[in-house]
Amino acid sequence: MTGSLAVLALGFFLGVRHATDPDHVIAVTTIVARHRHAWGAALIGAAWGLGHTLTIMVVGSGIILFNWVISPRLGLSLEVAVGLMLVVLGVLALRDVWPLFRSNPAPVPDAHDPMHSHAHSHGDYIHTHPHQHEPEAHPHQPDQTPVTRLDRYMGGLTLYRLVRPLVVGMVHGLAGSAAVALLVLTAISDPKWSVLYLIIFGAGTIAGMMLITAAIALPFAWGGGTSSRFAARLQVVAALISIVFGGVLTWQIGFEGGVFTADPRWTPH
Repeated sequence: MTGSLAVLALGFFLGVRHATDPDHVIAVTTIVARHRHAWGAALIGAAWGLGHTLTIMVVGSGIILFNWVISPRLGLSLEVAVGLMLVVLGVLALRDVWPLFRSNPAPVPDAHDPMHSHAHSHGDYIHTHPHQHEPEAHPHQPDQTPVTRLDRYMGGLTLYRLVRPLVVGMVHGLAGSAAVALLVLTAISDPKWSVLYLIIFGAGTIAGMMLITAAIALPFAWGGGTSSRFAARLQVVAALISIVFGGVLTWQIGFEGGVFTADPRWTPH
């Protein structure tokens, strides 16, 4: 009993450590880059951790309780999906900040400030239309944007904003569930304790990712307060890292691992 409790306690800290895997951190960074508050970023991390835990629980329990077998091609395909997902997340992040880099700086206002057009933001919504600053003249109110309409209908940090990290966490969980389940089987022989280990491991992953995302949000929050373009540059860096890392991961697993060949070679890790 004491030995099992020690293993369960270790499972929590291993879950925290698991959250720091490079592909996990890179994926959430591209999502958190849009948020300017540590608390909102921590909720993003919690959503990722919940999605990760759900798939770990479902697939891991199937392996432990029902002796599910994951074929090498399927296991490699799930890992390739992580690489492709990182590329997509990076492209989406670049799309979000592209309008800021296409725009020209706003002219210095004077007593007869003319109507002009440049990309500007209302919260998370970036768009371009004619307006002037002195005196302020806008064709719409700040809350009359697609994003704020969704915010009004769905709340502060809305459910639709948590769907992306939840899905990303589920994909990561699918790719890593076999390795976690096999690790548990070698350490704990009792199936009930093994499933309990998965739950505690998942709780550690959620806690670890909440801490990581809150920490990641700090430079973006500081950059947003200093200059929107500086924050956008940080987001571009995160997006490019995600694209490159995802592309390399996809190539390595797809061709070196053999998922795109007739001889797949897979070792869960």
